[in-house]
Amino acid sequence: MTRLFNDPAAFADEMIEGFVASHGRWVRRVSGGVARSTRSTPETVALVIGGGSGHYPAFAGLVGQGLAHGAAMGNLFASPSAQQVYNVAKAADNGAGVLLGYGNYAGDVLHFTQAQDKLRAEGIDCRSIAVTDDISSAPLAERHKRRGIAGALTVFKVAAAAAEAGYTMDDVVAIAERANDRTRSFGVAFSGCTLPGAPEPLFSVPAGRMAVGMGIHGEPGIGEQEVPTADELAGLLVKDLLAEVPDGLSVGDTDRPARVVPILNGLGSVKYEELFVVYRRVAQLLAEAGIEAVDPQVGELVTSFDMAGTSLTLFWLDPELETLWNAPCDAPAFRRGAVTAQALDASELAVAVAEAAAIPEATEESRAGAVRVLAALDAAKSVIDANVAELGRIDAIAGDGDHGIGMERGIHAAAAAAADAVDRGAGAGTVLNLAADAWADKAGGTSGALWGMALRAVGNAVGDTDAPGAAAVAAGVAEAKRSIMDFGKAKVGDKTLVDVLAPFSDALTAAVQDGGSLRQGWGAAAAVAEQSAEATANLLPLMGRARPHAEKSLGTPDAGAVSMALIVRAIHNTLIQNTPLKENA
Repeated sequence: MTRLFNDPAAFADEMIEGFVASHGRWVRRVSGGVARSTRSTPETVALVIGGGSGHYPAFAGLVGQGLAHGAAMGNLFASPSAQQVYNVAKAADNGAGVLLGYGNYAGDVLHFTQAQDKLRAEGIDCRSIAVTDDISSAPLAERHKRRGIAGALTVFKVAAAAAEAGYTMDDVVAIAERANDRTRSFGVAFSGCTLPGAPEPLFSVPAGRMAVGMGIHGEPGIGEQEVPTADELAGLLVKDLLAEVPDGLSVGDTDRPARVVPILNGLGSVKYEELFVVYRRVAQLLAEAGIEAVDPQVGELVTSFDMAGTSLTLFWLDPELETLWNAPCDAPAFRRGAVTAQALDASELAVAVAEAAAIPEATEESRAGAVRVLAALDAAKSVIDANVAELGRIDAIAGDGDHGIGMERGIHAAAAAAADAVDRGAGAGTVLNLAADAWADKAGGTSGALWGMALRAVGNAVGDTDAPGAAAVAAGVAEAKRSIMDFGKAKVGDKTLVDVLAPFSDALTAAVQDGGSLRQGWGAAAAVAEQSAEATANLLPLMGRARPHAEKSLGTPDAGAVSMALIVRAIHNTLIQNTPLKENA
């Protein structure tokens, strides 16, 4: 369990502050994460990595000369927002473009892609590499769906060394993709991890048992078995990894043995001494298979907070990959060889303070509507606060259990931003847009991205000129449905919030087109949303982290669908309590 914290909601920010204070030789604080505190070579590709906090040394511990140029750091187990990724990328850019590197998780894909699009719109060459090394998370035929574990280290190290050597962006991307193709990982867990302030772990394993094929965000394993001996565990890990040798390679050639970098990674609570006992047998098994172990790594490299578990990664080398892997680097958590670095001067190290966004002009009608928007967000905050534990429990059945915490962070940030905007005289559209940005920025993760998109779609439709009318709100909800389904690729039946959003939007649009008021239409659509959320209990998840554990979720509704149904009902209650601003409102 986590014992040392202040306010759980402030844990990630305070952790970053302490990390920078203790590692200023390598990193400086920038909005959204950290960047090198040393000077990089101009006109070279910059590598910006990132993901949720709680995985140290990933990701901040890999920032330094010869490794990453910056790390975008989200809340615990939640991807950084698109704005955080963008900010770090802008701080790290050396003039030859930015490669974004992250684990293949839905929230990371959404936010990093949004940041990539924004950077490209400004003329910055930006590419992405999503690490897919975990063989337990999807079959080989669907390798693009696999998530990332400790294999991120090999991909990031090779890509960074290529960038440092002056490779073009095309060549850096190509070598990163080759490293990813030649990296395979598999992990087990003996107990789950407990986030600061949480009363219990995200998942649990019965005494004497271990979860096989777990994920680094607390996702339960795809199987379970009795805890083996150290040698038996080594045999399990090696056997499963050698069953999937990358294309074009072979095992057992005594004249030209395959060369691999083995990485035995501790996930947070397994002691180094235990790892050494396991690696002893791993080394024997690799040698027996005719594989030459090159530069073995044993220790904590990608953790899962305080999870008790371990993963084994095999990185299959070729001459170029080996040269780049062995290239010098100097980061807080990974160093090799001799590196010369020049510190940035004081003005370059200063943290820029973001100025409050200017508030556009708005009519009295729209400012009055903004007050109702704030009331709706406050109602949403109250219902999420009341249900945060239950949302986490539902999510933990087949996912990582952090949905309630993420929703709580997001709605609190959105409501605070909305209150500030109302105080500064903002119209309804601006209030919704600023709330959208705050939700996405503070919540991170998939739900943060999607709720940010939803609020922004409604805000754009409502605007700052007219009172928020039924037609405009319904059009905004319909645009939210379209943009979320298009961007997230989820469809009705995939067991996501789309299973609520789509029928809710359709019912609201139909009611408004039939002449109903916003209050009437929203109420009818809220009933549809509640029924749709309950119906997700009968679905198997086809998207996101719950997909590998589909059968476990049968009989339990989707957490994202439930939270959306709770929110739309809470908003309807505020519509009942307030006098309409327009005849059709």
